[in-house]
Amino acid sequence: MIEEEKLTMENAILLLKHMGYCKALKKIMTLFFESSPLNKRFKKMIIDENEKKEGKDEKLMADLCECIFLISHLFLTLPKELYGICVPCLLKAALKKEENEETQKEVEMALLALSCIFSHFNIGRDLFLNEMKEIIQYHEKRHNLTRLAYQSAWWFLIILSFNDQKTIEVIVDEMNFEREAARELDELMQSVDWKKKEEEEIKGKGKNEELVLKRWLQMFDNFFVTCRKWNEECSGIVESIVQVLRAANDYRREIYKTCIYLLRTSAEKRVVKVDALLKSGAIDAVLEEIQQPTVDDEIKYEILQFFDAISRRLKEEEKDEKKDAKRKATKKEIFEKMEEEGYEDVIISFHGIFDFLNKKYHFGLSLNISDYFVNA
Repeated sequence: MIEEEKLTMENAILLLKHMGYCKALKKIMTLFFESSPLNKRFKKMIIDENEKKEGKDEKLMADLCECIFLISHLFLTLPKELYGICVPCLLKAALKKEENEETQKEVEMALLALSCIFSHFNIGRDLFLNEMKEIIQYHEKRHNLTRLAYQSAWWFLIILSFNDQKTIEVIVDEMNFEREAARELDELMQSVDWKKKEEEEIKGKGKNEELVLKRWLQMFDNFFVTCRKWNEECSGIVESIVQVLRAANDYRREIYKTCIYLLRTSAEKRVVKVDALLKSGAIDAVLEEIQQPTVDDEIKYEILQFFDAISRRLKEEEKDEKKDAKRKATKKEIFEKMEEEGYEDVIISFHGIFDFLNKKYHFGLSLNISDYFVNA
């Protein structure tokens, strides 16, 4: 269509950026862009523009890089050279500090495109870390980013810190990710109209806030898997997840299931201590769900994994005498809570479908019923 002059290059870029925006926020799949002639043309245009010694069109470069990152599905097919060109280009666009609506939108698109990267390449923290720190810390002082842009900035950092504990340490210790994430999730939760059902059409600001909230929840899964160090502030994230879970219970079952899954992951990956799971209300929330007259199979599976992780951790011996005494006190408190709520009877009633759930979700669910009892 471009060759036949039925569609201008400018309009093609606008169309692809809009498609990419919808893909990122609404999980719309774009499976065939990688094999399209337009994809190859965009890659060549980016490389050719980058090789110019003078007169580079930085706006065109940023637009093309956004299209590539927003629309791509198979990131392993992107040449490594392209990351070295596009990441600095988009970071430069994201570093703009003018506080007008047009610039905010440009920055949002650049950060959203960066957050779409899913690569096993070692891009190298020297290519992005200082710039991302500047973007995030400037926002924390001046609030110049949209909620989506701010979330996307963090997502980009979390994705690229996979298997890079030094970057994670910067994110956690220097940039206070847990504190900022919990605060942002709490504010978003207040903006969502939880009384509207998922199938009802939701328009305006509330809908956008809900989409951003979902992206934070998706990002926490990556963080819990990536982060390998104890951190007390992680309990703040868990508390916020519990609050979202309770708010989503009646009308947003998709979000509710995501929260149950995140609680299970936080327990399994050991990013929070068991007593923090207790104090945050996570154990109470999961106990409430498991006692419902009807429980979705997927949620049953997640709950069983949650309590299996709790049980295994409480059965571990601590070498430190004070820590061991604290572990035993936590174990006693959780056991009493479970006994009061009739947890043991519920688990026994589920025992007949352990094998079914294990085969259905095939992630190694234990078939030994005693694994789910903290008193064993």
